Amino acid sequence: MQAGRIIIITGAAGGIGRALVEVLARDGDTVIAVDLPGSGVVELARGLGHPHIGLECDVSREEDVLALYGRVEAQFAQISVLINNAAMGPTMAASVDTGVEAFRLALAVNLIGPFVMAREAAKLMRPGGAIVNVASIAGVVGNPKRNAYAASKAGLISLTKSLACELASRGIRVTAVAPGYVRTPMVAELDRAGKVDLAAVRRRVPLGRLARPDEIAFAVRFLTSSQARYITGSVLAVDGGWMSFNQPGDAYPPVDGTPQAERCCPAEHTDARIVLVTGGANGIGAAVVRRFAANGDTVVIADRDGAAAAELAVWLRGKNPAKCVDVAVESEVVALFEELRARFGRIDVLVNGAAAADTLLLGIEQLPEHIQHVLDVNLTGAFTCAREAIKAMRAGGVILNIGSINSFLPFAPRHAYGASQAGLDILTRCLAAELGPVGIRTATVAPGFISTPGVAQLAKVGRINMKTIARRIPMGRLGQPKDIADAAFFLASPSASYVNGSILYVDGGWTSFGDAGNASELDNGYFAEAAC
Repeated sequence: MQAGRIIIITGAAGGIGRALVEVLARDGDTVIAVDLPGSGVVELARGLGHPHIGLECDVSREEDVLALYGRVEAQFAQISVLINNAAMGPTMAASVDTGVEAFRLALAVNLIGPFVMAREAAKLMRPGGAIVNVASIAGVVGNPKRNAYAASKAGLISLTKSLACELASRGIRVTAVAPGYVRTPMVAELDRAGKVDLAAVRRRVPLGRLARPDEIAFAVRFLTSSQARYITGSVLAVDGGWMSFNQPGDAYPPVDGTPQAERCCPAEHTDARIVLVTGGANGIGAAVVRRFAANGDTVVIADRDGAAAAELAVWLRGKNPAKCVDVAVESEVVALFEELRARFGRIDVLVNGAAAADTLLLGIEQLPEHIQHVLDVNLTGAFTCAREAIKAMRAGGVILNIGSINSFLPFAPRHAYGASQAGLDILTRCLAAELGPVGIRTATVAPGFISTPGVAQLAKVGRINMKTIARRIPMGRLGQPKDIADAAFFLASPSASYVNGSILYVDGGWTSFGDAGNASELDNGYFAEAAC
């Protein structure tokens, strides 16, 4: 985490805003806290001391925003990060009781305001800048009596993607978080007014509780960091698994009172974690292994290429065992987990990274066995590993699936690969709904085009054109295995404790670009430098 940045946080006096201020100021960043007149934002910043400042501003008024940036530019010259957190909550009024002016006001605060803030921030940002919008799952799934609020948040998600594509050429990343229910003063007021039943909400969340404001702040902090350098246009759901549960009844057993983990952050385990990475010998898998090992975790390197796994284990010079395993063979997977349970007693993190590629034959030429092999490795193998890992996991365990943008945007003729990745995404969600009540989280990291030996070989034999691919990526370059490893490490960390069932696209903006033509120009100096 690079310190010393100049960060603007709107809605800074509210629940999530205060958590953002505290987390980022603690990191050593200079915080410009922004909120409405009378919100106490000036006093909040004064309590932090120099060089932090608090400024009053109504983001729905363009003249206020322009005055704000005039003062910021005069004092700081440039900014590093903008966090658009200011929002007007849902009125919970019926549609027939909602006036047009009330509807417009919600759009002005939650959508037009963040746009104007982002527009002005971009003028003061250098390459490496980041904008994070605090959206909501209300912008993704429908709810009654939230018309203006939900529409504004859906619009903010779309704005995130379009700005990401536009600002990529300037070296500025734009992302969003989509929180579920968070224990904030706004939600508490809705509860007191009888407009929301928090006990019912808790039963609807697989993790069985609301989020704490700091859990949203940690997700935002990651997206602003250099560890998210290849993430733009992505929207990270931080909802405890809300959007992964899709059946009648409760996702979590009823509980009395407020769960302790909703009030304060639980004590962290300080012991080294036991991490199993399948497909861990090469490419992305090897980068994931190195990232966890650098943290002091014990990493089991499992791969069908046993020699390469052993070579990596020797290179790490540590306590990281290598295992030769074909995840498509159930007996080998079962034997591996039996051995690990006997040796370590538990598994804390499973990273399903083993994958098989398509034959790249046309569909009319593919045989069932071609499809079966890909499914056996990428989907059935991942399920088998997850099934066995669950038996050795305690509360706090994490299952991560390394997926692909192919699940969201299938490529022809990669029929089997795309199908396997789509299956993996929904497997992540099903496991999130099932395992949330026992304290085990799941997530998917979905890479775009990453510079791996496999991709290099495809380019060498002329199966893909690297320049054409780079032009299709808003950031103008392929990602690096380390980009995926850093995302996986975050998702497995306590800082992602309310991320459950989510899919995080690490694709340089590929899945956000919906226009015709090229998304980038290869002669962009910033990206040529960033790719080095």
